[in-house]
Amino acid sequence: MTPELFGRALRLSRSPATAEDLVQDTVERALRFAASYEPGTNLRAWVHQILFSVFITRCRRSRRERNALDVLASDPCAWTAPEGCAETHALSPGVWRALATLPPSFRDTVVLVDLEEMSYKDAAARLGVPVGTVMSRLHRGRKLLAEALQGESVAGVKAAA
Repeated sequence: MTPELFGRALRLSRSPATAEDLVQDTVERALRFAASYEPGTNLRAWVHQILFSVFITRCRRSRRERNALDVLASDPCAWTAPEGCAETHALSPGVWRALATLPPSFRDTVVLVDLEEMSYKDAAARLGVPVGTVMSRLHRGRKLLAEALQGESVAGVKAAA
């Protein structure tokens, strides 16, 4: 399956070297978690899902590293400053209002995962709930936020008219 995995990894990453690393990490992870594979199910789909998960994890890690380097480039002492969420300060007032309308459990989950870029596992630990609950709350919270933002834009259009 490695040639097939390499083809997909190449399409995802657009870099032969990165694609090779993705395939190697995928095979390593598949071997490490072989006990979780259920015989009789689609092995190809299972391995391709592992490849996609590895790719997404690398993208997120790369984005966090780029953001950290950007911050350090503009403020070399930033690593000594207390951690905070600078991105949340850049939200528009309308987004803040829409976020404030969410029930606290959904709002907290959206803020931790989407704004603070926390992993599902870390967010679950911080909130004291299972990872599945974080995923469910995130889905519903995003949906509620989208509806609130749509209502916000409709109200803005009516106010402007």
